[in-house]
Amino acid sequence: MSLIITYVSSKGCVIIGDRRKIAYLGSAQNRRELERELYEGNIKTEEELRSRAEQLGITLNITDDARKVRSIGDIVVGEVSFKTPFEAKRRRIYATTGAYQVIELIGSNITKFEKGESSIVIFGNKITKKLASKLLKKYWKKKTSLKEVSKLLKRVLEEVAARTPTISPEYDMYIKTPRLDKREAHRLLRETILRDVKTLQKWRAKLQRELIKRSEQIKMASKIIKEGKVGQVINIDNDKIEVKLAPNVEAFNIKWKRVAKPGENVLMLKEKPGKVNVGDLVVIEDENLQIKDKKIPLQCNVILCRT
Repeated sequence: MSLIITYVSSKGCVIIGDRRKIAYLGSAQNRRELERELYEGNIKTEEELRSRAEQLGITLNITDDARKVRSIGDIVVGEVSFKTPFEAKRRRIYATTGAYQVIELIGSNITKFEKGESSIVIFGNKITKKLASKLLKKYWKKKTSLKEVSKLLKRVLEEVAARTPTISPEYDMYIKTPRLDKREAHRLLRETILRDVKTLQKWRAKLQRELIKRSEQIKMASKIIKEGKVGQVINIDNDKIEVKLAPNVEAFNIKWKRVAKPGENVLMLKEKPGKVNVGDLVVIEDENLQIKDKKIPLQCNVILCRT
């Protein structure tokens, strides 16, 4: 669901990319059918897309805030992504004056690499690439300045967006004009790619750690006691009550670090007046921590969970 056009010449480079993202929710078979009709150009407007999606029982989420192109110093970068059966695949172009390099990534590993010099490179789906190529041939003029190229690319993108709802008329554009020879350009591109991919690797590693942590937190949260026996009172000091945890209960702090194992003691505070005796049972009833049968509420600064 993209159109990214990159123009590279000895005078500089221009990149333009739309902002559309479309998410589908529904039958996999019907999603494939809807995508087929889109990519073959049978669906030409957003209204037609929404109508056809409704017929197929597909829920759509269309947004026009994706940033598919960006700049890093003297380099422009464009990226399209698509899913494989196992992981997300990315295709990126890095370009500057007189040179470009294209990489494909699975995860954060480079699986394909190609490079070139003066050229026009189009990323997109079947219909957007076909339409953009025809329009570029129609409007292209020899000895065109970068300023004129930028206007032309804008016109092409807007006309393609008027013929298919797979892209947005909104766009981002960057122009770079550093003075570089071909060797310098390719060296700069190579160094930038290595840094950028390394940043991606760090981001993915951080994301993976966060997902694992979140998964562990969700798992732990599912063990929080909402009903049942917690333990037994073993010592009383005014409002302070020491409770021995039941064999299937453990306690954690807010960072999910275990602070008391089953059979160990935790400190609780009595919140209201009432007589508490050694041997009384501490329970959670209706999600309230209290002394069993006496309904005396208790407070503690730990999270009580089942083992």
